[in-house]
Amino acid sequence: MTEQARLRADDTTAGKGTPRGLRLLSYNIQAGIDTNQYRDYLTKGWRHVLPSRQRIHNLDLIARMLRGYDLVALQEVDSGSLRSGFLDMTEYLANRAGYPYWYRQVNRDIGMIAQNSNGVLSRVEPGWVGRYRLPPGNGRGAMVLKFGQGPDALYVCTLHLALSRRMRRRQFDFITDLFSDARHVVIMGDMNTSCDAREFRHFVDHNGLKEPACSKPTFPSWRPVRRIDHILVSNDLQVRNARVLDYPLSDHLPVSVELLLPERIDLAA
Repeated sequence: MTEQARLRADDTTAGKGTPRGLRLLSYNIQAGIDTNQYRDYLTKGWRHVLPSRQRIHNLDLIARMLRGYDLVALQEVDSGSLRSGFLDMTEYLANRAGYPYWYRQVNRDIGMIAQNSNGVLSRVEPGWVGRYRLPPGNGRGAMVLKFGQGPDALYVCTLHLALSRRMRRRQFDFITDLFSDARHVVIMGDMNTSCDAREFRHFVDHNGLKEPACSKPTFPSWRPVRRIDHILVSNDLQVRNARVLDYPLSDHLPVSVELLLPERIDLAA
């Protein structure tokens, strides 16, 4: 199917295995690298370009933690380069954690050195998956999964936004246009901005979204002071539980949300 610049609520889709409660998790896994202090960025920086036996152990710990969720959004995964031992981390985590459906999006292809990607693991089969390059198109992306059909379809997006405020504004505008016709939306990922930033507040308010746990920081994982990892949900979606999890297996902490879906949203429709 051709990916369009805007998602429309009457797109066709199919899916199976619908839970009424949906457990979501978003995690920047830093390519499977555990970081415990700022000094590690220097002394252990070689792990960003070379393979490490510790990386597989860390991925196994991450996979164990992921098993309790229905849908997981991953950022900074590697899709098969030298540093990962040519391992597709999204596929590996899906297999280790028992997810039947997994999808990846390579955002920055540096050949054998790195395959920086977004990933999604799901226990429910989406009817459609779209992949988009975020402006300015040099290494940031958004991946969208659609569940259900008609005006009550649920769209779930994972993304990793830029460090620059100016670029984030452009990227937020792109996402706003992408979901302008969608009624039920979940947006998960590393947004590199806090809840009180002007561009973040404008995006949330303009699109009828909410962030259930903004008071809880996620970065750096060993002494979190900033909330830059988020799960945003449409205002009409009920949130039963929102948490930042104390699993410092990366330089970010994971964020989780449990949604209670209205009866009119049928993921398997």
